[in-house]
Amino acid sequence: MTREDDFQVPLEDEPDLVAGGDPHSRADESAMEPPRPLNWNLLTSTNARFEWNELDGWVKWLRDTYGLGPTTLPPFWHRHWDLVWELSALHLHWLCAYDPQQHGSAPLGWHRDFHDASVRLRNWTADCGTKLDRDRPTRVAAWPGAPLRELATEVVIADRDADFAAFVDADVAGRRAREDALIAAIAAA
Repeated sequence: MTREDDFQVPLEDEPDLVAGGDPHSRADESAMEPPRPLNWNLLTSTNARFEWNELDGWVKWLRDTYGLGPTTLPPFWHRHWDLVWELSALHLHWLCAYDPQQHGSAPLGWHRDFHDASVRLRNWTADCGTKLDRDRPTRVAAWPGAPLRELATEVVIADRDADFAAFVDADVAGRRAREDALIAAIAAA
């Protein structure tokens, strides 16, 4: 064992690493491409499952590494699009800042922006009403002339990982159904 081995970070402390232990690697064919912004509205069912799991692994790493409490990073972030978009952007920023080709000061810029993002995360978490052990859909006020929205109640969620898996399954199934309907409409035309 060399002195350098004393400073190695165990792999289990890293976000969802692929073979080789490079946190900048991706398990799909885009591994050689630079990270690109992710538009959740345009993902296919196949890509959505992959991206959800990538983001979840990174968010868990972020939470553990920075000791983020549930008022900043709630366990049910995946149920609230404002949190998904913010965390997705933060993840992309992290990937770019820690890319080996990046300038040496890029991580400092990420930390500055992470501080700003943490403030937004706290605000959105307070607004959406998600808590440590329960969640409810984000309340959105009806605009004048629009139909009133039904107020959703809180549900207790005992197993966060099971809830995440069920959420992703439902999201992927919804995307697949829309893809199938589009294919059927094209075939019928």
